[in-house]
Amino acid sequence: MTMGRYLLHKLLSLLPVLLGITLAAFTLGVLSPGDPAELALSQGGYEPTAEQVAELERQLGLDAPYPVQYLRWVGRALSGDLGTSYRSRRPVAEELLRRLPVTLELAAWSITLACALGLFLGCAAVIGRGRWPDLLIQALTGLQLSFPAFWLGLLLILLFAETLGWLPTSGTGGAGHMLLPAVTLSSATAATAARLLRSTLLGELGKPYCTAAAARGITPARLVVRNALPNAAVPVAALLGNSLGGMLGGSVIVESIFALPGIGSYALEAIGGRDYPALQGYVLLTGLIYVGVTLLVDVVSMLLDPRVRLGGKHL
Repeated sequence: MTMGRYLLHKLLSLLPVLLGITLAAFTLGVLSPGDPAELALSQGGYEPTAEQVAELERQLGLDAPYPVQYLRWVGRALSGDLGTSYRSRRPVAEELLRRLPVTLELAAWSITLACALGLFLGCAAVIGRGRWPDLLIQALTGLQLSFPAFWLGLLLILLFAETLGWLPTSGTGGAGHMLLPAVTLSSATAATAARLLRSTLLGELGKPYCTAAAARGITPARLVVRNALPNAAVPVAALLGNSLGGMLGGSVIVESIFALPGIGSYALEAIGGRDYPALQGYVLLTGLIYVGVTLLVDVVSMLLDPRVRLGGKHL
């Protein structure tokens, strides 16, 4: 199977996923408690009349059957219209695009830290396997996986911001503002990557090419980094790539703790204010981002590892 055919097959296989994302986003607004028209009119603090609610329902097309509403909503979404926020009275797409760079910056910092820490800990554990460095790293990664993000974030604020005064507690403005949120968001991913890398490295070290290299007197560190790591890193790269999509969509808690004006905090504000158009837009955007990142990871994994089979045949 050629690269072009593989991409076409992958895109076609993603169509049901994209359909499911649009259905989930639309259903979120339909099944949510309260009348959307009444919620939109009551944001100013006054009680709308039944005639006002009925008129707005007609204007918004909410009096049409659900299938018709869904098709209209998808059509508007394809043109970039995700509706108007009940709270701010501004277009949801405009709000999301304004906040998206903050979330992208946070995700970039987080995936960089996860990659660097995961590679370092995984390689260090294998080089010192069976001895105290390996045991210490396994204990550390276990601790990282056991810490909830909100708890870790609060502890980091208490230690590095409030007690030591080294870093700011919230907001944006540079690398210092992103460090603590990125550590919080990347901690569990880095631990997972380190453990996966340790496992794959040990598997590579048992193969003949590594055994032959060790017999020539290569040091353990050189054997791990120069010989085994290039092959062992492929599944780790796939893990980190898929984690990037999760970071973009799962930054709600971290952005809330550190008061970052990203799309995650926007979604949390939408939940608190029952702003369903904003929440629908968030679900749709993060779903599309996750699908796009997953497709990119699949393609990069194929390019990195020529042994990947496509439809049972080598490229």
